[in-house]
Amino acid sequence: MSAYQELLRTAFSRVAEPNRYLSAATLAAYTDFERANKAELPFRFERVRLGVAMSLLQLLADLGDHDESRQVLAVLHRALGARSTSEIDSIIQKDAKLFDKFYTNLYVNEEGEQLLHLFERTLDADTKPLMDEVIHEALALIPELDFNHDEEDED
Repeated sequence: MSAYQELLRTAFSRVAEPNRYLSAATLAAYTDFERANKAELPFRFERVRLGVAMSLLQLLADLGDHDESRQVLAVLHRALGARSTSEIDSIIQKDAKLFDKFYTNLYVNEEGEQLLHLFERTLDADTKPLMDEVIHEALALIPELDFNHDEEDED
């Protein structure tokens, strides 16, 4: 299993229906990117970016039950079904207000800040090595995240 697939599977392991997000096409996005011809590279890279970004937002949502994270995740998931980079851009632009709301209403702890930083780096990554770095850092961070933090505080 690739690091990309491991990130997706780990991030969506706490979701009731992970297959809703983890389609065969989504899981194959990184392999498709690596095999893409020059003309397909931008689109295939965007699919990888969307998968990584969705994973990070799912982790953030699980960490703090952030509804805004889930709303942005839904937009990214819709964009993952696009057939071109322009269609991806169109889907994301249509719901740009959700991204603004996400950043405006978000309060997170230190773990959430680390995930947000990785999310921002995912959006900024423009090469395979930069994206690989985000994927590997996310995988290293996951075991350190406390998904039961809220439950413990209520005891």
